[in-house]
Amino acid sequence: MKSSFIRISISLLSFVVIAVSCSEKPEDILIWNDPPTTADTLYQNPVFQPDLADPTVVRAADGAFYAYGTENNWSAGIHRMVPILKSKDLVNWEYVTDAFVARPSWKNEGGIWAPDVTFVNSKYYMYYSISTWGDSNPGIGLAISDLPYGPFVDQGKVFDSKSIGVNNSIDPYFIQTGTGRNKKSYLFWGSFQGIYGIELSADLKTPVGNKFKIANSNFEATYILEREGKFYFFGSLGSCCEGADSRYRLGVAVATSITGPYLDKEGNSINEVGREGTLFLSGDREWGWVGPGHNAEIVTDDNGNDFILYHAIDVRNPYLAGGATRRPLMIDKISWVDGWPKIKDGLPSKTLQAAPYFERN
Repeated sequence: MKSSFIRISISLLSFVVIAVSCSEKPEDILIWNDPPTTADTLYQNPVFQPDLADPTVVRAADGAFYAYGTENNWSAGIHRMVPILKSKDLVNWEYVTDAFVARPSWKNEGGIWAPDVTFVNSKYYMYYSISTWGDSNPGIGLAISDLPYGPFVDQGKVFDSKSIGVNNSIDPYFIQTGTGRNKKSYLFWGSFQGIYGIELSADLKTPVGNKFKIANSNFEATYILEREGKFYFFGSLGSCCEGADSRYRLGVAVATSITGPYLDKEGNSINEVGREGTLFLSGDREWGWVGPGHNAEIVTDDNGNDFILYHAIDVRNPYLAGGATRRPLMIDKISWVDGWPKIKDGLPSKTLQAAPYFERN
């Protein structure tokens, strides 16, 4: 909302009752003349298009939110090498720049997929994947920037599939848990070959100890939320990139330890073959949106409401120029019911919704 004020003299305000002496000079006062509009209080999905696939979101020191997505061709002649968006309210976004000015050199071919950005050690750490479709040895790298809008300076490979012993090693997710001497850093990753985690050393790049498995081959795109002493795993199921035929969706499981076991609402471990967690969000062709998934961070607004960002596919406009699946950025409010996250109707919203609220500085 743009703030506008009018400056008027007390002597002209017949409707304002103020006792002043005849010798006092009229003083200027400020009158608020711009009530909130629906642009400030309501939103409608999608909140950014044409594309921000596999999003990640961080709130920066300047108070703004920055979102990052998979490398893609937005339109003919417009290629984004990890696009960066900026917003003050999570619903009004603008493109800022690309995260990379040069392609990482540690892998000869492949796109930069599924970045994950965290503010840590007073810098912005981006874990990212490099892969082609059907890649026999994809991997995960690290890039660091002093500023949320980059440029991000590549630090090289963290590991690839062959060195870590996990096929399809993409979709990184970094998290720290604990405090003081008990603080630990973990990297989770995996795409339809099991979801794995491993501890990282103090340099946040070197794996420590042995990897561990937390979910079966149904999942990719890990996100873990630590909340009220529990760890909530959000994982994507199905194919992300089949246009209007996509059946991508999100399942949830919960654990009391970051290393698992992660259980669905009925108490089944998602490490067991075939288990998909508790369904959290899905699409429907008749609804008009399909393929919701690969969610970003869950953000709590200043009223204490939780919102989740993710991508989805508009069945009326499912492809980018060149044929890649078009995945705009979406956002929806989460309610917590009996300790489990829930989105209204379990579908992406498509009508006007109450927007997140953030104090204006």
